[in-house]
Amino acid sequence: MGKKQMNKKEIKNNKKKKRKKKTWKKVLLIFLLALLIAGGVFAYKVYKNGGGMSGMLATMVGHDENTKKNLGEFRALILGISTDQDDVDLTDTIMVASYNPNTQKATLLSIPRDTYTGKNAAKATAYEKINALYSRKHRPDETLEAVNEITGLNIEYYVVVKTEALIKLVDVVGGITFNVPINMDYDDTSQDLHIHLKAGEQKLDGDKAEQLVRFRHNNNGTSYPEEYGDNDTGRMRTQREFMIQVVKQTAKPENIFKLGEILDVAKECVITNIDFNVAKDYIPYVVEFNTENMLTETLPGTNTDKNTSGTWIFIHDKAQTKTLIQELFFDRDIQETESNGQTTEGNTTVTDETISSNSKADITIEVLNGSGTSSNLQKVVNQLQGAGFKVTRTGSTNTTAKTTIINKKNVKDTMLKNMKDVIGTGTIETSESSSSKVDVTIIIGKDY
Repeated sequence: MGKKQMNKKEIKNNKKKKRKKKTWKKVLLIFLLALLIAGGVFAYKVYKNGGGMSGMLATMVGHDENTKKNLGEFRALILGISTDQDDVDLTDTIMVASYNPNTQKATLLSIPRDTYTGKNAAKATAYEKINALYSRKHRPDETLEAVNEITGLNIEYYVVVKTEALIKLVDVVGGITFNVPINMDYDDTSQDLHIHLKAGEQKLDGDKAEQLVRFRHNNNGTSYPEEYGDNDTGRMRTQREFMIQVVKQTAKPENIFKLGEILDVAKECVITNIDFNVAKDYIPYVVEFNTENMLTETLPGTNTDKNTSGTWIFIHDKAQTKTLIQELFFDRDIQETESNGQTTEGNTTVTDETISSNSKADITIEVLNGSGTSSNLQKVVNQLQGAGFKVTRTGSTNTTAKTTIINKKNVKDTMLKNMKDVIGTGTIETSESSSSKVDVTIIIGKDY
């Protein structure tokens, strides 16, 4: 009896074990199936959001394929504050930055720190320069208001970056490789500022990065060469080009693991009114940004000390500023619709009435030298004119890697390709602008 009872118990227990085993198999199967389905749904959403790192980040923050389409251009005022003098906090760097996730184009506009913001330039004082506004109340409101009045832009957001932020950020990402344009040798014991950099490409740590962006002139009075832009003009150009490299090199995939450290730097050394919910909508698309699509300029105007106090101030040119703002922040976002010969700007549709040019002599061309070699400008002009084209405007711009041929007035593709063949290089882009004074702008790059 005992053996039979034991056998019955064993059989019963074995059956229970088998049932449990089957149950766990079913649970595991369902779990794996759920994971597979969830993974498939996630992968599909990533695909619908454009794929890659951008698509993955967009999916993780809850975006769908329509989210990006509804995002407008993001604009912010960037203020770089020197905090080495107690309670002074002058803004050494003032820039307007914009980014459009749909066109993947961005802009940096430098505002000279001596820009006059008062009402009577004849009686100007240093207190009325734009770089002094922040130090009044240690709030960016007045500077933001002044920049909006100067540019006509309705900028809502500001980012105040203390000197320490730049130093720490550059160190967190392991340094920034940058081509220092000239030898820099300057000492100011009152600010404990010592700048000693050699010209040439090199990896800059945080301390050297601060030296770079604060340099204006050497101890012996020499500064950047005239063709680069001397003193403040040169410094603003260096600041813009360095910022481009900071964005480019910080956005490397490997730095995603340093995001926590980067955010810690921002919390400690950055003051901003940008809401996180606003920022997170743009972050997924910034990782795909190509810095070649960034346009950089400086507010046009004149330096003068013709006032009762003899104070050097910068008077911006209102007419030139209006034209520049139109080209930088509005004309670049005009979208072409090939089906009906219309362009769309925001919610406004504009009929394109420009007739395609058939004759080389009818096409007006602007040539801007961004190659870093002054002689290249005349070479390109001679080549184009020798081929029968009309060059009506020339000038210089920030150094760029690639030559770009920009179609601004619906010039035929055959003509644009002919220009490319004549100068031997160039990427053809379309940025049609009814307000442009030329049909085509050619920016000479280092590849020429």
